[in-house]
Amino acid sequence: MSAQTPLSLDTLRSAVRDAAAIRAVSRLQPAGGPGDKLFPSSYAVGDREPTKYAVEQRRVDGQTVECVLLDSVASQANRMEEALRRAWDRGQLTDLPVIAVDFSASEGLEDLDRITALDAPHRIADALLRDASLDGTPFRFSPPGEALTRARPDNAGPLFRWCPTALVFGVWDSTGPRGGMGSKFPRALVSEVVGINSVRGVKTASRLDPAGIEIKAATLLEAKDASQMWTLDESEAVMEGKAAKKYGRTKSESGKPSAANHGNVAPSIEDRAGGVTMDYAVQTTVLSLTALRRLGFPTDGDNQPVSRERRAQVEQAAHTALAALGLAAIALSRDEGYYFRSRCHLVPQGPLSFELIDRDGAISGPFTLSRTQAIDLLHQAADAARAAGIGWEQGEISLKPAPKLVALIQRSRTVKATGQGDEQAEK
Repeated sequence: MSAQTPLSLDTLRSAVRDAAAIRAVSRLQPAGGPGDKLFPSSYAVGDREPTKYAVEQRRVDGQTVECVLLDSVASQANRMEEALRRAWDRGQLTDLPVIAVDFSASEGLEDLDRITALDAPHRIADALLRDASLDGTPFRFSPPGEALTRARPDNAGPLFRWCPTALVFGVWDSTGPRGGMGSKFPRALVSEVVGINSVRGVKTASRLDPAGIEIKAATLLEAKDASQMWTLDESEAVMEGKAAKKYGRTKSESGKPSAANHGNVAPSIEDRAGGVTMDYAVQTTVLSLTALRRLGFPTDGDNQPVSRERRAQVEQAAHTALAALGLAAIALSRDEGYYFRSRCHLVPQGPLSFELIDRDGAISGPFTLSRTQAIDLLHQAADAARAAGIGWEQGEISLKPAPKLVALIQRSRTVKATGQGDEQAEK
């Protein structure tokens, strides 16, 4: 194939039958250009750790160099699912089934709108879906919930019907009726972004209060009127006299002007999360066709047995549709760019390019797949699967949150609004 040849459905079918994997390796640079500083994700570590970043020694071009994780496998999966969700919201993936919990009618939670299996961290097995109902039936006793309960790698048809993305990105139904023995499907699609030959830096912080408020100017008290937050008048405080409750979001700031974001912040230097420079970054994405072939389809989406004569055809169609779904997730995510967080924006140094890796390690390609081509390929593969008798549901499967779930979220928001969230409770 030439460099400009997109992947066709026939080529994908052949690859799903015979190849080991499809991969894409992209070299990236900071949007600010080579040598610009980037800020990777930081992690909670002990005080004695030299850095809050995920760094390790890797072998690159025969050399041992320090590398830093810029975007993890889990984060990349979330970004790909988000890209699918946005395409679905725009009406570009109308035949893809998406299970959603609709909070739009829940008082005070309208901003949540819909949380889907593409948003929830545990996908179709997430507690937000579990604690909801479909047409008045608790989710776990509804058709998609029961499909999740009975699905397993050697019988993936039920889950394919209701949530095929879970078969691509992986899912473990560890809190369902079967506990730790619940449905468990490993990821077939993995991706990560790593900075190569990275060097750690420092960052500075300071704030000059234009009002010049000094730290010892006064003690802030918590106001009885929640809309006022704090007060200097003891009579307006939650408690009066010596018992007056000091206002503060943390114990260390209790009563200080800084608790209300007033006053100066002394200049400081941070060297454990001070950003990095690097030679370049690499995104490595692998769709394992071997993993997809290990999914069995002895039954269709209705859990009806598939005849021996038809099983090979059904499984080929299902595996191809799942591969097309994975490729669409890759292409859609790539099209949305590499803005990971503030001061961590990268740009590719060339177009998205795929390679097919045969079972014996031989490489064919490269081939390209644009956003539009990937969507068209997914529609073709889904139609072919449907024609083979193993189609998935189409459109939104809308759930209603249980009253207890709504109440829990409302109470959680109340606690957070008063500054008594998890961080304060742990202190």
